[in-house]
Amino acid sequence: MSKTVKLRKGLDIRLLGVANKIKTVAALPETIAIKPTDFHGMVPKMVAKEGDHVRMGDVIFHDKYNEKIKYASPASGTVQSVVRGAKRKIMAVVIKLDAEQNFEGGTPIDVSSMSGDQVKEKLLASGLWPFIKQRPIDIVANPDNEPKAIFISAFDSSPLAPDYDYVLHGRSKEFQAGLDALTKLTSGKVHVTLNDNAPADETFTGAQGVEINKIRGKHPAGNVGTQIHHFDPINKGEFVWVVNAQDVAIIGRYFLTGVYNLKRKIAITGSELKDPHYVDTIIGANVSVILDGQITTDNVRIISGNVLTGEKIENDGYLGFYDNQITVIPEGDELKFVMTKGWMSPGLDKFSNNRLLLSAWFGGNKRYRMDTNTNGEERAFVITGELEKVFPFDILPMQLTKAAITDDIDGMENLGIYEVAPEDFALCEYVCTSKINIQDKIRQGLDLIHKECM
Repeated sequence: MSKTVKLRKGLDIRLLGVANKIKTVAALPETIAIKPTDFHGMVPKMVAKEGDHVRMGDVIFHDKYNEKIKYASPASGTVQSVVRGAKRKIMAVVIKLDAEQNFEGGTPIDVSSMSGDQVKEKLLASGLWPFIKQRPIDIVANPDNEPKAIFISAFDSSPLAPDYDYVLHGRSKEFQAGLDALTKLTSGKVHVTLNDNAPADETFTGAQGVEINKIRGKHPAGNVGTQIHHFDPINKGEFVWVVNAQDVAIIGRYFLTGVYNLKRKIAITGSELKDPHYVDTIIGANVSVILDGQITTDNVRIISGNVLTGEKIENDGYLGFYDNQITVIPEGDELKFVMTKGWMSPGLDKFSNNRLLLSAWFGGNKRYRMDTNTNGEERAFVITGELEKVFPFDILPMQLTKAAITDDIDGMENLGIYEVAPEDFALCEYVCTSKINIQDKIRQGLDLIHKECM
């Protein structure tokens, strides 16, 4: 039975640079990269070597501790380099693309006649399995676990997030085919959660064989962790799998065509762009081609993902495996005069999450040009009550964070660590008066729980 939930806590950060609903097709980049760092906790074991020619869908590396989970090339080309960091850790595999790419010529796969194990084998063999992530711990799902449910969020409420209604409009067949495949993987329900603040596209409202829920409220209403907590909470020993809505369509496209096609529509957003809009590109693409001629100022930060959870990349960096947007905002390392831009300014041009600045009283729904400056250093982690205002879980965020910082396993278990992921604490990190990197602390706690308790 479907449910509707109304959140009373959260925060919408209103930034300039929302993507216009105009689509362009990015030129084929010279290089793409698969970054093992996108898959937390995974240790890659290389299959391809530098100089090898790989075709679209060929395995580049697999998980050292679970060889069934394979990571494939999004396009055909030559392995140009294996970028290594400290202790020879593999940071990225860079592939120089062939001049022509062929996304055609596959044989459709009939999901309806397949068992769950057969669907699972297809996803593992094709390299599509990494699109399925697991809660708790927020890692690539272990295919040996049995999920009690699968969750798909039909919208993203994070700052400047792409509009999935626009992104997936007209792709109902692909999305439904992906759902049909996912329903084979669990004996429980597949949940698709809609935004109750606005009408949803028929791609989502017409979904068959799933339970459609609705949620209303501010960010993080679109986070799948919030939805799991309110519709089907996780207990110790249980697993829930989650898949991004656009990745469901990618999985469905594979079964409809038989082709490993990782084309994705992303939003390029942010106040420092000439024309924020949507772009068709390939997962792992070099962003220099996508952003060519778009950035209007010099001192900017380019983020693969959104401003709360994304990764800082360079001008010639690469789109993250799970990212559906690129954000460009001011760097924020310039000095600000205390009376006009600093802490004594009246704040008419500053976003306020409380009612201390004039913008909170007279700004209305104004959008703001915000930079990366944290306006202060890390300091004592004291109780302020700010975290609870933006955290719509029946969990104590301050106490759970402290338990994670102190490696208190019993405390973390009692306080609900199995229900959360780092992204669920992104707003807590944003409003934290103590400037603590809360997402890092929660990840530290999850890693300890994974090592000691699972």
